[in-house]
Amino acid sequence: MRFFCCLILVLLSVAWLLSSSAVATAPKNDFGKWLGEFQAEARSAGITQQTLTAAFAGVNGPLPVVIELDRNQPELTQSLEDYVRTRVGDRRITQGRKMLSRYPTWLGRVEKKYGVPRSIIVALWGIETSYGAYSGSFSVIHSLATLAHDGRRSSYFRKELLDALHILDADHIRLKRMKGSWAGAMGQCQFMPSSFRNYAVDADGDGRINIWNSIPDVLSSAANYLKQLGWQYDQPWGHPVTFLGGNDLDPSGLETAFPLLHWQTLGVRMNDGSDLPKRDLHASLLMPDGQSGQAYLVYDNFRVLMDWNNSTAFAVAVGTLSDLIGHKEKANN
Repeated sequence: MRFFCCLILVLLSVAWLLSSSAVATAPKNDFGKWLGEFQAEARSAGITQQTLTAAFAGVNGPLPVVIELDRNQPELTQSLEDYVRTRVGDRRITQGRKMLSRYPTWLGRVEKKYGVPRSIIVALWGIETSYGAYSGSFSVIHSLATLAHDGRRSSYFRKELLDALHILDADHIRLKRMKGSWAGAMGQCQFMPSSFRNYAVDADGDGRINIWNSIPDVLSSAANYLKQLGWQYDQPWGHPVTFLGGNDLDPSGLETAFPLLHWQTLGVRMNDGSDLPKRDLHASLLMPDGQSGQAYLVYDNFRVLMDWNNSTAFAVAVGTLSDLIGHKEKANN
């Protein structure tokens, strides 16, 4: 009896090992089949065979580094304080002020047309790609194919991959120059392909939308995106705040907003201890790093920044950089 029990345990163990090995190797082995099915879908969506052949030449399997990066995003692994500190340093502030001075004409046009402050546009540009210096070196097609094949968010990235092929088919960018982040975000404003198709703008009038190299297209596309998301020109993104007398308050989160007067009554003050703005605005209280970290009162424009990138840390970093470069801009006017 003991022999048969041991035999059964051995057989079960072998079966488990074989199944585990199959699972581990399945993604690589079934990639070719998956890609063939996807290309058939793309053809039915109007993508030319010429584009498909060129786009997937050499794409023989998933990129392991992309999967690794997807599992370890800094927005998910860093505290907000660390995230902001590493992205809003003296060099980036100085460069942001230089960009405000370098492109006053285009920034003025964009600000007037779309109703988005130039300091916010430049801050987004700075946080996303350090003003175009680091826009990504990954093949957008190969990265998106990897993530579309992966099981975590496959339906989302499958659509993004299809949109990327439409962009190539429309001849906005050549394949070898279609580079971006590991997640497929493209150009100096890091648009996903769907955002490109919905919001990117040919501001310089050359017949192509070039968010990789055309500064007018980059600035206008970012501003148009924010406008379409609901940016309100006459409102700030938010403020870092403190509590009068060290009172502890429970954060309400983005789901709850109260008038500024309500927060004033509860002892919330600007970071320098001064009163909150006397405006008829509703704000939400956020404490991303808990009671011991920096607190923020944020407005609807903060939610717009989170619609751009669904990360509290990202939105705070953009708003903080905008304030720091914008103060210098106002001082010079």
